[in-house]
Amino acid sequence: MKERFNQYRVMWVLVLYDLPTETKTDRKIAAKFRKNIMADGFTMFQFSIYVRHCASVENANVHIKRVQAILPEKGHIGIMCITDRQFADIKIFYCKQAKKPNAPYQQLELF
Repeated sequence: MKERFNQYRVMWVLVLYDLPTETKTDRKIAAKFRKNIMADGFTMFQFSIYVRHCASVENANVHIKRVQAILPEKGHIGIMCITDRQFADIKIFYCKQAKKPNAPYQQLELF
């Protein structure tokens, strides 16, 4: 059981996107995509970069498939997985000031 929550087994899924917003229809599609990934538990890390904590690679794959199912027709979208350990090593700066990342939402898991 202890190994189940190992920092190298727990994953973070990152969705990086650049969607067109020239027309009203494009903006609606972009907003819908953003709302859909947020409904699946993703939170904003940076503008157009959303992250989700997953307890395992298998759980991460479920959420990746959900994102793939709602991909818009236009734009560029990247999906990347990193381990919890790699995520912990991210350096964040605001105006040359190092800042600790916001604490992620607590992920509850029912057994």
